[in-house]
Amino acid sequence: MKDAQEKIRLFGFNNLTKTLSFNIYDVCYAVTEAEVEEYMNYIDEEYNSDRLTHILEDVANIIGANILNIAKADYEPLGASVTILISEEAAAMPGVTNSESPGPTPETLVAHLDKSHLTVHTYPEAHPEKGLCTFRVDIDVSTCGMISPLKALNFLIHSFESDIVIMDYRVRGFTRDTSGKKYFIDHEINSIQNFIDEEIKDQYRMLDVNIYQENLFHTKMMLNETDLNDYLFKLNKKELSDSDQDRIEEIISHEIEEIFNGKEIKRN
Repeated sequence: MKDAQEKIRLFGFNNLTKTLSFNIYDVCYAVTEAEVEEYMNYIDEEYNSDRLTHILEDVANIIGANILNIAKADYEPLGASVTILISEEAAAMPGVTNSESPGPTPETLVAHLDKSHLTVHTYPEAHPEKGLCTFRVDIDVSTCGMISPLKALNFLIHSFESDIVIMDYRVRGFTRDTSGKKYFIDHEINSIQNFIDEEIKDQYRMLDVNIYQENLFHTKMMLNETDLNDYLFKLNKKELSDSDQDRIEEIISHEIEEIFNGKEIKRN
């Protein structure tokens, strides 16, 4: 149903609900117990509810949505959440469609939403022994109307430095045309990957698990290349011996592989 939004004459409002769940993981290694605690406090403060609110406000502004209500909270000992209710402008901007193609970049992203919301939750955590720290951010973009939240993907991916990105997209409910016919999806989609810019895809190893008959789409991404310095907290790899560098790289690589695969992997 390519460009279905231009061909279907709907009876009333578009009642389809399109939800994108966007999860990112950032992995870090801190050498001492004190540095692990310092990193956890740093990342918790860096992404407190005020900062997250500003991020979601920027997203709402970029996609052209009206902010109706903001609720936010910081948790003890760590973590924060923000929920923003948003509504659509009077008319969709020209050129914004559901077509299966990469969404705009942060400089040009435009979309319009109705009866919708943006949410973000953070989950900082640390390994009790090995110096590993992970920071997870969950962002949900849920829309009712003509525009798919997949068009916001490129902006969201550009907004964070992500070792792992896991995305779920689902279209729920149905809408009717003027003859009463039901439509359970109003745009063509084979893969979430088709909405992601080629430059981003070149940086990641990607895997799809899709259930087309249920309008369920799942894509996960893991960085192809890494530099140990990007994972060390308050430390340069030059300060480490070659054996320590190899050991820490193996620990980090194993952590990322387990998160990407969603299961424990036995180490040799």
